[in-house]
Amino acid sequence: MNKPKIKISAHPSFDEGDGEMLPFIALDGNEESLNASQLAESLPILALKNTVLFPSNVLPITIGRDRSIRAIEKSHGGDKLIAVFSQKDTKVEDPGDEDLFRFGTVAKLIRMLKMPDGSTTAILRGVQRVERVSMTGTEPILEGEVRPLDHDEISDQMTFEATVASVLDHAKKAIELSPNLPSEAAMVLDNIEDRSFLLNFIAGNLNMNVEQKQGVLEENSLEAKATSLLGQIQKELQFLELRDQIENKTRGDIEKQQRNYYLNQQMKAIQEELGQNPQKDDVDRLNKRAKEKDWPETVAKVFERELDRLKRMNPQVAEFSVQLSYLETLLDLPWNETTADDFDLQKVEKVLDDDHYGLEKIKDRILSHLAVLKLKGDMKAPILLLLGPPGVGKTSLGKSVARALGRKYIRISLGGLHDESEIRGHRKTYIGAMPGRIVQSLKKAGTSNPVFILDEIDKVGNSHRGDPSSALLEVLDPEQNDSFHDNYLDVDVDLSKVLFIATANNINSIQPALRDRMEIISVSGYSEEEKLEIAKRHLLSKQRKEHGLKASQVKIPIATLRAIISNYTRESGVRNLDRRLAGIMRYVAKQIAMEKATSVNVTADLLHEALGPRPFESEKYEDAKVPGVAIGLAWTSVGGSILFIEARTHPGNGKMQQTGSLGDVMKESALTALTYLKSKAGDLDIELERFAKTDIHLHVPEGATPKDGPSAGITMLTALASAFTGRSVKPNVAMTGEITLRGKVLPVGGIKEKLLAARRAGMKEIILSSANRKHVSEIEERYLKQLKIHYVDRMDEVLELALV
Repeated sequence: MNKPKIKISAHPSFDEGDGEMLPFIALDGNEESLNASQLAESLPILALKNTVLFPSNVLPITIGRDRSIRAIEKSHGGDKLIAVFSQKDTKVEDPGDEDLFRFGTVAKLIRMLKMPDGSTTAILRGVQRVERVSMTGTEPILEGEVRPLDHDEISDQMTFEATVASVLDHAKKAIELSPNLPSEAAMVLDNIEDRSFLLNFIAGNLNMNVEQKQGVLEENSLEAKATSLLGQIQKELQFLELRDQIENKTRGDIEKQQRNYYLNQQMKAIQEELGQNPQKDDVDRLNKRAKEKDWPETVAKVFERELDRLKRMNPQVAEFSVQLSYLETLLDLPWNETTADDFDLQKVEKVLDDDHYGLEKIKDRILSHLAVLKLKGDMKAPILLLLGPPGVGKTSLGKSVARALGRKYIRISLGGLHDESEIRGHRKTYIGAMPGRIVQSLKKAGTSNPVFILDEIDKVGNSHRGDPSSALLEVLDPEQNDSFHDNYLDVDVDLSKVLFIATANNINSIQPALRDRMEIISVSGYSEEEKLEIAKRHLLSKQRKEHGLKASQVKIPIATLRAIISNYTRESGVRNLDRRLAGIMRYVAKQIAMEKATSVNVTADLLHEALGPRPFESEKYEDAKVPGVAIGLAWTSVGGSILFIEARTHPGNGKMQQTGSLGDVMKESALTALTYLKSKAGDLDIELERFAKTDIHLHVPEGATPKDGPSAGITMLTALASAFTGRSVKPNVAMTGEITLRGKVLPVGGIKEKLLAARRAGMKEIILSSANRKHVSEIEERYLKQLKIHYVDRMDEVLELALV
């Protein structure tokens, strides 16, 4: 039983002169073979643009060019055969032999129609692949001789059938995904039995350019043709699948939006039926809060204007929630809301003393500010900068100040901040915009006069997003911060009532303009005595409570505390001391929990078991009677320390070697000392020729620790003078000061830390510049006990006091 012939058509015709490809018509049938006698004579030639005609495929075309019309008419009047060749270049209007591909198809003219508009439509059916042998005429029509082409024998029938089956499967999938092909096309493929015709049909309808189709037509091997088509149809299938995914996603998004819109409209209608209006409720709530709000008139006007905008907005648009959030932020800010300050200065002083031991200068500054505020009633808050090493209580002091004043406490950590908008906020037109951290903190505090701690202000960075330290200039200027501008609010905020306390470890890291706006209060490191008092008053009770111990269960004598401070910590503050005490409490808790003891008396001998071997040795003076050794005083980030400086001479040619990780400034001080010593050689009974015949080695122990600064100048000169004169330095004498080539002794910094270090090390006499007398006067007298301080102006006095 023969299968019925099936014909499909997606478009009525193909314009022979047009540049747009249209689908083909295909008929079931086998590729015919023409004998040589039928092709003996010259055949009329038809040039095609933008497509290729394959054998057994039917192609309707509209004829536009005169030569093509005459060629069709000649074929219609004869045996109805015509040779069809595709053009290489579609722009050529009158193609010649060189403009056409050499391989084409002999077609049979099935029908020629004269259309009402005067055009001619021809329906061609491909019959046989041919090769153009020669061109026999160009006028009035193109004519040429052709020879028929047959396909090669199939070498591997099984592989060929498998390839064709894959081509067929992919073609069906492409038909399913293509919006331009009817589903009946899949039935056509199932009804084509001839493999050559099947490949020609698919090639003719596949989305390929002319060169690719021409390559398939010219291929003599059916196996190679099937393989080539399989690759092309796989690419087409990938494209169709991707397009289908995109269309499905887009369709899903549109359907979701339509569904949401429909549901919102339904919800709106239901709420209206129930007498509910969420938008009106929001506006009424904002209006009610605004009437009760005490705020500046300018802010009230901005609120009214923005509220009117909210009323006109569609609640479904994204901007509605942005506008609502902005208005709520305006209402949440404490514009004129303040907390009452506690002016009982005795009570304030007691609170500060209870919370922090020492720090007298800071406490005095806070009390003086409150005294003026109590008398005057109104005063711009000062901007204080607490400058000092880590762990000395700068941040916790702010909390104590807030508690003493009865104000709210807010802390902002500025360490690593590198975006200006963190301070000033983002403009509310941006997605996810919010106020800066200053305004957010005010909102959180709920009052316009809190105590603000700007922690680690020296660690503010900058980037391409702006410089936060420049934004802080307005915040920390008492003359400007009554009208601080936040980008999000776009209205001025009064920060003049806020008590700003900034903290920093390094003054040099702060921008000069910002540094100029703050009142700097130096918080020096604690002495051993101060650490002892802090441990007794605060740290021990805190750690006992945190570890669930009672006072009767653990006893730590004063001697043990001193041993912990001197042998287990090396810092300016008390953080490590707190950790060491926590370690002891854990040790005691373990002993009690394991029922090894009911109470523990932590003696100095028990520290090794509780805390391990001591990492530090106490700084004690070693009586070095050898000439050339002097003791200086150094300042470090963890407090003061004593510094041994050793000088040795040996025969040589006057070179000077300096070791001990010395910085450039310290090396220059050594050279200055040597030059001055040479100038005073006669006064010190040193032969001048000796300097040219002697090499000098100046060394500062602990070579792994970098050292720099000018304060070791007089110590270096003393060590060199001792080495050249052979006179030892007096025992228990330490010194610090900068020298000049004229022999003057200049003042240096860190005097308190240096004197405390000298006292810890057991020094008896200290040599300082006379200009440092004012710094010594600021130190409590109890820390200067057992120290005899000599004030000098010239280096001659130093040598007279220091050398035996």
